Amino acid sequence: MPNPCIICVAITGSIPKKANSPAVPITISEQIESTHAAFESGASIAHCHVLNDDESPSSNPERFARLQEEISKNCPGMIMQMSTGGRSDAGAERGAMLSLSPDMALLSAGSSNFPTRVYENPLELIDCLADEMQKYNIKLEMEVLI
Repeated sequence: MPNPCIICVAITGSIPKKANSPAVPITISEQIESTHAAFESGASIAHCHVLNDDESPSSNPERFARLQEEISKNCPGMIMQMSTGGRSDAGAERGAMLSLSPDMALLSAGSSNFPTRVYENPLELIDCLADEMQKYNIKLEMEVLI
């Protein structure tokens, strides 16, 4: 392979809703199906979000655990990267799933302004999430918002 590359796929995010597109995978089973299709097409990293039943962002470790288990089973060798993104406004709870010891996790290194809100990542929260990632030997993806 002369030009190898790593394909990281984010199957869903914290903002898309079924109303935006019926194809957006919201449920764990929909996300597994989409992740498997991406894996079969060559993706090697899955950047994962989980959502509540009302399609709002979630950091629920039980939902992440189900997603992690199914990705491991259906996409052997795929790297799982869990999002600790801040649109859920959950503070330190955003790292509740880190005890699952995923391969990777997102660490946003600052706050950013969006048209309708501020995506907050105060230094204390960044330190807390980084400490948890180190505790569980999780490789981090640094997200620097400018």
